[in-house]
Amino acid sequence: MPGPTPDAPQDARPTLEAVAARAGVSRATASRVVNGSTGVRKPLADRVREAVEELGYIPNQAARTLVTRRNGAVAVIIDEPEARIFSDPFFSQQIRGISRELSAHDAQLVLLLVEGSGDFERVTRYLAGGHVDGALAFSLHTDDELPSVIRRFRVPTVYGGRPGRPGAASALAVPYVDCDNRGGAREAVRHLVSLGRRNIAHIAGPRDQTSALDRIDGYTDVLPDGDPALIADGDFTTEGGARAMARLLERRPDLDAVFAANDLMASGALRVLREQGRRVPHDVALVGFDDLESVAEATDPPLTTVRQDVEGMGRLMVRLLMERLNDGRTGTDSVITPTELIRRASA
Repeated sequence: MPGPTPDAPQDARPTLEAVAARAGVSRATASRVVNGSTGVRKPLADRVREAVEELGYIPNQAARTLVTRRNGAVAVIIDEPEARIFSDPFFSQQIRGISRELSAHDAQLVLLLVEGSGDFERVTRYLAGGHVDGALAFSLHTDDELPSVIRRFRVPTVYGGRPGRPGAASALAVPYVDCDNRGGAREAVRHLVSLGRRNIAHIAGPRDQTSALDRIDGYTDVLPDGDPALIADGDFTTEGGARAMARLLERRPDLDAVFAANDLMASGALRVLREQGRRVPHDVALVGFDDLESVAEATDPPLTTVRQDVEGMGRLMVRLLMERLNDGRTGTDSVITPTELIRRASA
């Protein structure tokens, strides 16, 4: 006579069959609920979810992928040097928003950095391999090759920032999330004008990025007849802002205000102004853009700046992408978020 069947190991992984039995439904019904399918009545779906929680059931990702044809992963593609991404608080805030929203959708973030041609080839192979359900791409440049790759492999994508290549948004039928760069810049310059400043300079961002171009346009909207010598190009970094500020003081020592296209460049400008004996805001009023707390509130004096909701924009990118993945949307419904001038002591 056979002996008694050994007890199952206490740490045995719960199965979908066990979930179905606990919920009192068929395996097929339990599978539909676990995989996010519709068509299951709410009372049954609630019972399945309760059973999942009670048993600690974790779906097998490989099997789930076969059923849903989804990987549960989203690529975040950033076309910037690695050193800048990990030193610029703008990127950390945006990635934090993206990560939190992806977690709410039970999806993984796969970070892909594009710094040179080798990285571009690697990212292309990865996207072509179908490893992710979609992509979020930001900090792209006007000559970027990524949009053509996205179109070739039909990767559902949402851009962070308005695509820069002429006709890019309509040609690729992809949405984007951006802030009102031009309107925010106008508000910053109008504020400086309202303070009685007459020689207002602008430290611009890289002209191969639409955010920088839109902020230049906002500046010139308010000062259409301004002296071109009052505009100096930077690169969205602290050191780039410092170099641009030094050039501006050399060209126009009579300047009495500066609008910098981001907070990091404003902090670099502030350092140079102090080194050259210019008091802020008494001699030179200074306004930035972004309202990154780690920068704007840490400067001395605290920085007047244009706030954009960087983390919230990251969340919005994920929501737009999930709408495309879940509903099959292919339109170009984009979101432009408002900006707000935050007045502190620098202007």
